[in-house]
Amino acid sequence: MEIRHLRYFVAVASHLSFTAAAESLGIAQPPLSQQIRDLEAEIGTELFERTTRRVALTRAGEDFLRQARAILDRANDAIDRARSIGAGTTGIINVGLTGSMLTGPLGPAIRQLSVDYPGVDLRIEEMAPDRQVAALRSGQIDVSFLRCPPQDADLRADLAWKETVRVALPRGHRLAAKRIRLADLHAEDFVFLRFEDSLFAKYLRRCCLEAGFAPKVTHQVVEAASLTSLVAAGFGVALIPDFVSRFSQRDVVYRRLVGKPLRADVYALRTSRNNPLANRCIELVRSFARNSAWEVDD
Repeated sequence: MEIRHLRYFVAVASHLSFTAAAESLGIAQPPLSQQIRDLEAEIGTELFERTTRRVALTRAGEDFLRQARAILDRANDAIDRARSIGAGTTGIINVGLTGSMLTGPLGPAIRQLSVDYPGVDLRIEEMAPDRQVAALRSGQIDVSFLRCPPQDADLRADLAWKETVRVALPRGHRLAAKRIRLADLHAEDFVFLRFEDSLFAKYLRRCCLEAGFAPKVTHQVVEAASLTSLVAAGFGVALIPDFVSRFSQRDVVYRRLVGKPLRADVYALRTSRNNPLANRCIELVRSFARNSAWEVDD
């Protein structure tokens, strides 16, 4: 039994006429009659009473009609859902990120995705950068937003938005009112992202080494937003992405670095397997980044 047999049966049952049903289906009447006879033979009972004057449903046919309509409704729902998922307008998407990512274009973009596509169930998974990469590979998440993504042939990285690095200093710091080069921080205590799970933290440490000093790190944290709290508490200075400075602290000042800027660009990471919903999410984020003035004033 195939779906088309159910469609043919429902058409005949609705019209109670093989001729009218054939016209509505766009097929000839003799093949339709044969398809119904084949269906009855497969089921093992008659579904229609046929006379020269009328066609009527048997009791078995009346019950089968209710079941057939329900099956066709479910089949149509499945088809519509499959089309929506294929178009990236319905389904579940798991997004891996750290909380500080939401201060940039990512936050409003995923809000807009939920507004534009109410059939999308967007789930945020907050986790450390190294865990995001592992979760992508295992299929736990569909897309990840990272700074300094790993070089991995199984993962695709697309630039989501550009961002640079600032230095966060305690208010009243001797350098707070000056133009600051990275090398000027050589004698400072630093609070840093955790090296073991952040390629971005390793990149910042490498930049310090290229500037002629090894940063003296007093504390390490997982989340960039925590750095500003540590700076405010007097544990040291921090190198932070531009957007993290939106977590303003009364006792912290943020300054751009003079010279070649340190990069904090964010990349959208996904597997090579095609995922229309992940693709749509990434394009929306990139569109927000292109069309919005994501600037933070000094």
